[in-house]
Amino acid sequence: MVARAATAGRADVELIWRWLETVVDPEIPVVSVVDLGIVRDVRWHEPPSGPLLEVTVTPTYSGCPATEVITASIREALRHRGIESLRIVNRVAPPWTTDWISESGRRKLERYGIAPPRPLSPGATPPCPRCGAEDTECIARFGSTPCKALYRCRECLEPFDYFKCH
Repeated sequence: MVARAATAGRADVELIWRWLETVVDPEIPVVSVVDLGIVRDVRWHEPPSGPLLEVTVTPTYSGCPATEVITASIREALRHRGIESLRIVNRVAPPWTTDWISESGRRKLERYGIAPPRPLSPGATPPCPRCGAEDTECIARFGSTPCKALYRCRECLEPFDYFKCH
């Protein structure tokens, strides 16, 4: 029934945003590309050939290897719902920032065991997302991806990723 809403005409942009909320980030599968703020704009255009949906995406950094997977996942999710005339625009300016992560996305990251981004004063470390302890230490400036650093909690002794601010 959802696909019919798209093929019967132009799907409402608000509905398309909800569809995009189901497209997960390939490196952090508990957050969507909308939660991360990667999807920047969704709009319909009316060229002579008929309605064209344009989705603007800003990767977390210009060399992000997941960009192609994200683009393919967005295309697949929208085509599955009946949108065939689609253009995905990768825009690197302005550059993506962790400020674009939604509050919902931050909560999902923390529940998943990744400390969400937050400004840290010099010498401070992020609290442990598992036990909440403030006594943590940086193990490696780069974690499982370049946008994360690897930390360890000195209280529960568990390692965790911290999503770096930028």
